[in-house]
Amino acid sequence: MNPINSQSQRTPLWTPSQDDVQTSRMFDFARWVSNRNGRQIADFRSLHSWSVEYPEEFWRGVWDYFDIVASESADVVLDGASMPGARWFPGAKLNYAENTLRAARSRPEAVAIRGEHESGEPTRLTWGQLESQVASVARRLREIGVVPGDRVAGVLPNIPETTVALLAAASVGAIWSVVNTDFGPGGVADRFAQIEPKVLFTVDGYEFGGKLRDMTDSYQALRGVLPTVEHLIVVDQQPVGRVGQLPVDALRYSEIINSPAEPAYEQVSFEHPLWILYSSGTTGKPKGIVHSHGGVVVEFLKALGLHAGLGPTDVAYFAVATTWMVWNMLVGILLTGATIITYDGAPTFGGPQKSLDLVAKNKATFFGTGAGVLTMIERSGVVPNVHQDFSALKSILVTGSPLPDSTWDWVYESVSDNVRLGSDSGGTDITSAFIGSNPYQPVYRGEIQGPYLGVDAQSWNARGERVWDEVGELVIAQPLPSMPVYFWNDADGSRYRSAYFDMFPGVWRHGDWVTQLSDGPFIVHGRSDSTINRGGIRMGSADITHVVDQVAGVSASMVIGAELAGGDYYMPLFVVPDPATNLTDELRARIVTAIRDEISPRYVPDEIIEAPAVPKTRTGKLLEIPVKKLFQGADPSSLNRATAEDAEVLDWYARTANEYTARKTRPSA
Repeated sequence: MNPINSQSQRTPLWTPSQDDVQTSRMFDFARWVSNRNGRQIADFRSLHSWSVEYPEEFWRGVWDYFDIVASESADVVLDGASMPGARWFPGAKLNYAENTLRAARSRPEAVAIRGEHESGEPTRLTWGQLESQVASVARRLREIGVVPGDRVAGVLPNIPETTVALLAAASVGAIWSVVNTDFGPGGVADRFAQIEPKVLFTVDGYEFGGKLRDMTDSYQALRGVLPTVEHLIVVDQQPVGRVGQLPVDALRYSEIINSPAEPAYEQVSFEHPLWILYSSGTTGKPKGIVHSHGGVVVEFLKALGLHAGLGPTDVAYFAVATTWMVWNMLVGILLTGATIITYDGAPTFGGPQKSLDLVAKNKATFFGTGAGVLTMIERSGVVPNVHQDFSALKSILVTGSPLPDSTWDWVYESVSDNVRLGSDSGGTDITSAFIGSNPYQPVYRGEIQGPYLGVDAQSWNARGERVWDEVGELVIAQPLPSMPVYFWNDADGSRYRSAYFDMFPGVWRHGDWVTQLSDGPFIVHGRSDSTINRGGIRMGSADITHVVDQVAGVSASMVIGAELAGGDYYMPLFVVPDPATNLTDELRARIVTAIRDEISPRYVPDEIIEAPAVPKTRTGKLLEIPVKKLFQGADPSSLNRATAEDAEVLDWYARTANEYTARKTRPSA
């Protein structure tokens, strides 16, 4: 490929001032490290080099700099550096919730959470109120028999009470898991049935898109697919009569929090499970990815405290649903002492710029979002800074997918020309980022500034050689504390190893195509597998086609998600109708309804295309990845037609991809 220009030939969109750098939390940490360890750290590159060359010094430094609360400390930081298998801070005892709520001791009257809704009055929880509610819910969990290691699940929107439920479960040492309320019973079952929760939190109703969503009629179906649930706890926030009756055995959140309790935090090991997130489920049901109390605490303090630079004077908002791991990061911001904003409404309620309206209204200093949200606002023609004041906003973090080039420019033209726009990339796998922004370096269009501290991120070719200025696989060459402690129901660790270590044994291969520039920054080109990645929330293609294939009139189906030039994303669904029939508008409508009801509206495809067959290998494996590459511009001659069950079917997809490319590039009339 052609070499990419060096940084000296690129024009920055934003450059930090000397004051920006020297007042940052990362700069203060670097100075603290220099004084403590006698290191000479002049810039970000030297700080990062130290963090990966001396990982034990670095992670001990994070622990001590942020004064992590622990009942027992660890003499050793890292016991073995193998992947998988590394053990971090063995012997340490702590609790994620206790560390999250420490501001309740020093600033009990300060606001911890601002809860925003579509039309209801905003709610506010001070740090003292937040800790009190967590203590009451945790005590009730203990009273109904929840013990460390039990699973507590939630089907909840992004409201303050969801944060309380997570922290209460963590206080007890239980394992938390949550999905958003747009998931149907099938999607909930695929995730929660395998973890066998004892308690299920849900909500009586909430506003979305200008309508009241009554959740009470979903309880029976949810309990039907989750037979292990012994107790249903309902966040009863709607006035009497607006929603249906609650079951007689349901526990009301309002009654639980009206019974005061003393905070009690179960002291657990560093690697004790905190929550379960889920893989995309490309080859089956979503895999449960288990993260630890200690790993999340140190990772979030590094990512949100140092890279994002958040602290007690900040107000932070992530435009996010609870299913996405970024919601966990939103809650994690509380570890820094900052105020967070939750919002349970539609992202376009009142206009496409709703998220930025919330930023301006609350004078947020930090805004996190998926790339699709900013691109949607840009394409709507809205110029937010004409009507809104973003003078408080210091940084925007974009994640989930690459940001189109035009949107980088639009942010500086239409939101703020004095904001650090960062594009960070990581995943559910580590509940954080591998590469992203920092306060030291300029912002360049389409680029990620560099690896996170402590992350030995590299680009490798298929031979396992490090490459620069060319596309390669993103790998992580050293262990991290927030790598999963294990996968759920994976006793021998085989699924864990195959997920990350099959291609390069002992080295984490993440599944992203990246280019690392010779001067450090990264460019992310998209997923290197067949995972569907809509707005940062991964979904296995098989999850979608399983639902589609059950629709009457559908013989077979295949879906792909193609990352295109300029940051666009195209998700077509190919449908093979029953013999002697066609793909009618009525059948299309029923397919869309099935996806909305059984999975989520998020995964409704961009286009539903009638196909002669789905392409398979001679051994019956679906050829999703080759088709995806065709839509991303791969030459059809690169296809290995000999491996196809029916080469003519593969040729049809090549022609369809070519027609799509021609249509997309054709000038508008």
